Amino acid sequence: MITRADVDAAQARTAPYTRRTPLVAADPVGAGSLWIKGEYMQHCGVFKTRGAFNRQLAARERGELDPAVGIVAASGGNAGLANAFAAARLGVPATVFVPENAPTVKVDRLRSYGATVELSGTEYAEAYEAAQDRVARTGALFCHAYDQPDIVAGAGVIGVEILADLSDVDTIVVAVGGGGLYAGIDAAVASTGIRIVAVEPVAIPTLHSALAAGEPVDVAVAGVAADSLGARRIGGHGWAAAEARRPTSVLVDDEAILAARRALWTEYRIPAETGAAAAYAALAAGAYVPGPAERVAVIACGANTDVATLAG
Repeated sequence: MITRADVDAAQARTAPYTRRTPLVAADPVGAGSLWIKGEYMQHCGVFKTRGAFNRQLAARERGELDPAVGIVAASGGNAGLANAFAAARLGVPATVFVPENAPTVKVDRLRSYGATVELSGTEYAEAYEAAQDRVARTGALFCHAYDQPDIVAGAGVIGVEILADLSDVDTIVVAVGGGGLYAGIDAAVASTGIRIVAVEPVAIPTLHSALAAGEPVDVAVAGVAADSLGARRIGGHGWAAAEARRPTSVLVDDEAILAARRALWTEYRIPAETGAAAAYAALAAGAYVPGPAERVAVIACGANTDVATLAG
């Protein structure tokens, strides 16, 4: 399992390359008090930049990154953006495999970072298989979207920053797809007893289904948040975290996600993509109800969206 020591090492390694994002007091939802972690202000507009830099920098330290061959990633968009950006900063080539239905705004940005973009299949799993084939043929460094130790530890730095800014936080609310962000936050705060609320769309309940089955299981991928939370099953690191310390697992439907996205824009001018709005949706729709005086931090983790749709 990823430990707090791994997260601390990631923080030291990536600090020169990533932004320390703000934690902002927000209007209370229910009886508790609320803060929003503005991770959508990270480079590339997404939390995954932290893990991307940690993966590539750590691999370079270990001699695993050939600067002539570079990196390969598979992604519905955001992990590809993050890894392409990191590779460009580190001066190595990047090839990113994305599903054919990946949002145009993300594909265009991938190319703007100098990445070679390969379209493959209609789901992340199909892009992943194509990426694995490229890695086997070229020896490129594979950068997983969510389920490698360096990726998870990088994401966990968000939890360390929340603790530094709000040491008496009771609960952290986080959206879950493949579980890398959730596992990283858990590693950062496990020793503190802070509750983690793991939020998933009803249409893609990877962690919720695994908890019910007692093991990771495949789920269908559908709904408005499929482009960023569209893993078929919870990753190994996410599942290990859940087995060690069971989170509060809640589901939100597409209507609640879209309403939360509108609210984040209307009330805070946060341009959240649908997957990033899922965490806030759990509070706004009452899927998770804080107790009296409960101090809650919710992570707004991504902003790669078409701004023309925010008020819709």
